Amino acid sequence: MKAITKTNYVKNIFFAAVLFTGASLVAQEEVEEKKAITISGSADAYFRTNLSATDEADADGAFINPGSSFAEETGFALGMANIIASYDMGKTGVVADLVFGPRGEAATFNQNVINQLYAYWNVSEGTTITAGRFNTFLGYEVISPVANMNYSTSYLFSNGPFSHVGVKADFALSEDFSLMLAVTNVADVNNNFTGVYALGAQLGYSGQFLNFYYDGGEFLGLEVDYTGGFDLSEDFFLGINAAYADSDGAGFAGAALYPQLATSDSFKLGLRGEYFSVFDGVDGTDDPSVFAATLTGSYSIENLTIKPEVRLDSWSDNEPYFDTDGAASKSLSSFLIAAIYSF
Repeated sequence: MKAITKTNYVKNIFFAAVLFTGASLVAQEEVEEKKAITISGSADAYFRTNLSATDEADADGAFINPGSSFAEETGFALGMANIIASYDMGKTGVVADLVFGPRGEAATFNQNVINQLYAYWNVSEGTTITAGRFNTFLGYEVISPVANMNYSTSYLFSNGPFSHVGVKADFALSEDFSLMLAVTNVADVNNNFTGVYALGAQLGYSGQFLNFYYDGGEFLGLEVDYTGGFDLSEDFFLGINAAYADSDGAGFAGAALYPQLATSDSFKLGLRGEYFSVFDGVDGTDDPSVFAATLTGSYSIENLTIKPEVRLDSWSDNEPYFDTDGAASKSLSSFLIAAIYSF
């Protein structure tokens, strides 16, 4: 009986050791999963030509282009390489988003290669605090071409902020409502040399967002922005963006519609129709406005997306372009085709 008891005792120890080892391995795997570093990003390039103007650069090296951010060169040109490293512990994490190339340089105003660099803390299931440099919460479009339907960007996006350095708190108030509050430096700067801070807020409801930014007239002054959209059918989506900015009587206002139709799993067709105006707050001066229509196709094969695009810009009280004969012109038509690879 003693031998049998001893044998059972040894077996129990063996099975306990196996269970403990198995549990330890599972726990270790879970920790390793939480600590995993995720690498993602994109690379893009394009070819652009003016249809109603020359493609040649002027004496200062400037090309005739619509005037919004990015995709400003003619001929074959580079966009940017984007590398995003994310480290997630579950409760906390950090994101480093680096950009290289002309688009990245324009997005960071040649300050450095850092597009975003922030840490976050999931305080609770519905509350997250983020500190560092993060892309703006205003507007329909973003810096990376991967997330935009159109390759060239809108005037609303180009004239608004790109990024903020500071701290923000996101609150999930309910299944449909969300709230974000932020205190940052003035938009698009890393260092605060003036002692002026900006306040930001976003109220969201079921995919519709009302955004606010205020810096006391240091840069944009006050900007109010609405961004949203609706699925009108399974294949048809309508995006909407409208904004108004005022800094001591000068600023801009505009609205854009983004109807998008998915004709198949691999092809989409999107139109951006935008009205944009600027004002200087001075009586007796013209406040020019522009209507821009951009039609973009998007064909995807695996991680590669090809985007052919036709764009027409027409100003009311301004002649910023030149036609093929070198005469000043209110309008510009252009074509581009971009290749974007994401990973």
